Amino acid sequence: MSAVHPFSRPNAGPTLRVIEEPQRDVHWCFMHADTLPGHRACFTPALVDDILDYQRSLGLKLQAARTHGNTSLPHVVLASDSHAFNLGGDLELFCRLIRARDRQGLLNYASQCVRGVYAFHVGLNAGAHSIALVQGDALGGGFEAALSCHTIVAEEDALMGLPEVLFDLFPGMGAYSFLCKRIPPHQAEKLMLEGNVYTSQQMHQMGLVDVLVPRGEGVAAVEDVIRANRRISHARAAMHRVRQLAQPVTLDELMRITETWVDTALQLGDKSLRTMDRLVRAQVRRGKAAA
Repeated sequence: MSAVHPFSRPNAGPTLRVIEEPQRDVHWCFMHADTLPGHRACFTPALVDDILDYQRSLGLKLQAARTHGNTSLPHVVLASDSHAFNLGGDLELFCRLIRARDRQGLLNYASQCVRGVYAFHVGLNAGAHSIALVQGDALGGGFEAALSCHTIVAEEDALMGLPEVLFDLFPGMGAYSFLCKRIPPHQAEKLMLEGNVYTSQQMHQMGLVDVLVPRGEGVAAVEDVIRANRRISHARAAMHRVRQLAQPVTLDELMRITETWVDTALQLGDKSLRTMDRLVRAQVRRGKAAA
């Protein structure tokens, strides 16, 4: 692999570790590069903004390459440097904005998250194949991010699910739309409303994980996916276009759903907010234990 370097927004600490392999057109994006003891492996506003900045930068580069005759199939891999793939939305921020009745603040955050998952879903608008490499727990928005990718590679015993119903909320940044591309709508609703957490083995049986491998073999499995796609690169690229024509997920659809999420969040009472507070504290303890 090529040299590793951090990517960050100007005047912000790096939240991403990026490995660029231009000769193979493979791009690895590791979240939570700023992990410290007590770090919560969630979608902080800084992480969301850094992902969006990287997606825009890489997307423009890949689009330019296509206009100059590059017909290879790019691959973008979303992974993590933390103990978890991603534990979801920033619950501490949610509580603060809900208590302040700051609808615009919530909507701004949620809209940025939606733009990020949509970009992975449409291959950065550059024909890229997106892969989620899940080597730790993927919960809530973390699971939504994985679902937005074309292929999910997960190591065994990772926990995955949408537990938002624990605080009387629903996953509003793409879960329903992306789940319905993999399982029937009634099963998607059941998964969201029951709020259960499953192992990656169980998710594979449900058809929500594409490739399941033992712990420590995730990177090798991603390489296998990339090699397989290389052999059928034109067919794979065409299938992305066909899927978007036959089963489109639009940015407008995701934005309208996330507005419902914002309005629902603002209705939450003290009991739900206290549950979020407890989960934040649990995430901090987990981060310290993993350090």
